[in-house]
Order: sequence, then C-alpha cells, then structure tokens
Amino acid sequence: MGISGLLTAATALAGALLPTLAPPVAATPHPAVPCTAGTGPYQREMERYLRLPVDGRQTPTDCEAIRAFQTRNGVRPADGYAGLATYRTMRVVEARPNPNAAGNCPVRSYRIACVDLTRQLMWVQVGTRVTFAPVPIRSGRDGYETRTGWFSVYWRARDHYSDLYDNAPMPYSQFFSNGQAFHGTYNDLFQGGSHGCVNLRLDDARRLWDALAQDDAVYVWGEKPGTERRLRAGSLLRDALPVGPRAARTPPPTPGAH
Repeated sequence: MGISGLLTAATALAGALLPTLAPPVAATPHPAVPCTAGTGPYQREMERYLRLPVDGRQTPTDCEAIRAFQTRNGVRPADGYAGLATYRTMRVVEARPNPNAAGNCPVRSYRIACVDLTRQLMWVQVGTRVTFAPVPIRSGRDGYETRTGWFSVYWRARDHYSDLYDNAPMPYSQFFSNGQAFHGTYNDLFQGGSHGCVNLRLDDARRLWDALAQDDAVYVWGEKPGTERRLRAGSLLRDALPVGPRAARTPPPTPGAH
C-alpha cells in the first residue's frame, strides 16, 4: 500500500473513533419580559411627561415607555410601574435643562445652594450658571419641616452621627440652620421625611461636599407635599438680604436633626 493509501486509511479510522459532532445551533434571542405592571399613583404625571395619552390608566404601551424611562435613569425596579421613585426621578430629569426656570432661587454673583421643597430637589448655582446639577432630596416631615429662607453653611463634618436620634449616621453633613443640614442617607430617599435635614443619596451628598464650602449661601423655599409648614422661624423674603446671608451668620452648630 502506498503512502496515499495509508493516509486515507488512517483518516477513515480516526473518523470512526471520534464521536460525531452536531452542527452548531444558532443562539435564540431571549424574549423580552412582558411589561405587566398595573396603574401607579403617578400614572397621569408620567403619561404627560412621556407624551402618552393622558387617561390615568396603564396600557402595555404606557408600561413599556415608563419601563424604558426607568432603565435610562437608574430607577429600580425597572418594571413600568409609575410609583413615587419614578415620579421623583422624572421631576429631577425634567429640571435638568434649567432648574431655576421659575426664578425662585435668587441669582447672585456668589455660590448658592438652592433647595426647592415643593419639587423635593436641590442644585447649586453661581449667577445663572448651574455648578451642581439638580438631585432629589428628602426634607422634613410634617411637624419637623425644613426651615425656609436665607442661611449659610456654618459647620461641616464628613463622618457625623446624630446626638439626638440614636446616634444615626449623617455622612457628609453640612449644617446651615440650627441643626438642620445637608447629609447623605442609607435609607430610601423616596419614603417619608426627615427631622428637618435635607437628605440626599450617599453619592450625591459626597459630590455636594466637594461642591460647597463653609460660609456658602443656602436658600430654601416651597413646601414639601403633605406638610403644613408650621415651622417658619428664620424665613426671610428672598430680597431681604441684598448682599446675601453672610450679613447674619447662623448661630454655632447644634448638630442633631437628621
């Protein structure tokens, strides 16, 4: 038998010994999970924002559009349900192009932390330039309302703990009004209210720490939905301090509220 014959025989023997391999099967795309969430409490608001028919009733099209919004903006779970977290996120996204469009926060040449209790969001501006984009907040609950008016950052503590409320953590605290402060929270920002402080998500509080400094101005206005605004001590008209809040410093810190 010649060399070519030997090679042919060897190839045939190898084919007999090796298992037959099935041809590769094309991967089947995983079908999208159907969007089945029911009608949420902020259905109409989300329909209006997403330019859907505004009837307050969830449809498959509504559900898909709301779920796509949640996915784009990091709302979890992204299930298409128009709940509070989705609505509050929508208000922030809506405000991003121009948070001070209504002119409620005074425009000055210096830095101002603007706190809108009605929309439950805050940002920082210098003149008309936004230097810290709007983020969601949680302000004081009914009976513990965050005070409105002009203030200034008078004391900062990166790793503060409340001495009034069970040593609760208050990371990245920046106090501006007799114990009321900006600070991060480990709890659900979209539920309930604080004891007067302006709560932020931890990452937002960390970024705000770098965006503000001691003596920076703070201006708070509006009403948190569901509160009666019983605490108005310290409120001043927007134009009462033409030079800004540095003319009247807040008393020494009484860090306690959270």
